[in-house]
Amino acid sequence: MENDKMVRQANQIAQYFSVYPQARAEEGVHGHIRKFWEPRIRTQLIEYVAAGGNGLHELVHTAVDSLRDEPSSGGESGDPAAQQEIGRRAT
Repeated sequence: MENDKMVRQANQIAQYFSVYPQARAEEGVHGHIRKFWEPRIRTQLIEYVAAGGNGLHELVHTAVDSLRDEPSSGGESGDPAAQQEIGRRAT
């Protein structure tokens, strides 16, 4: 995804949640990105913030800090080994 599009989408999420109290807004942005963004885009966002995160809403910066601190910021669905393990459990 192009960075401009990613920034615009992340900022739209942050703008939506910005009307809530700070803790709820931070949780909302973090949860939305973790739940609905595919792992490679989350990784791209984390890398973008690490490079300065120019143009991102402060709530996005906070969400990315939380995502980066998670054991698997890319999520299990993006991990081929995890997918194989999930497949073995299903059979």
